[in-house]
Amino acid sequence: MYVCICNGVTDHQIREAAASGCTSVSELTMRTGCGSNCGSCLDMAAGLLEQARMTRDLPLPVLGLAVAA
Repeated sequence: MYVCICNGVTDHQIREAAASGCTSVSELTMRTGCGSNCGSCLDMAAGLLEQARMTRDLPLPVLGLAVAA
C-alpha cells in the first residue's frame, strides 16, 4: 500500500528501511523521501516504524527455554 502518495513510498519500503536500521521519521524521510512534501503521511509512517521496532524487539522466551534445555 502507498503510504506517501507524493513520493510513491510504500509500506514495504518503510519496513525495509526499518529492517536496515532506520529508527526515526526524520531518518526515514532522508532515506525514502516519505513526508518531505505535504507531510500528511508522517503519522502512518511513524506507526509503521514503531510497529517494526516492536516486532524486532519482541522478546522470545521460548528461545531461552530451548537453549536452557
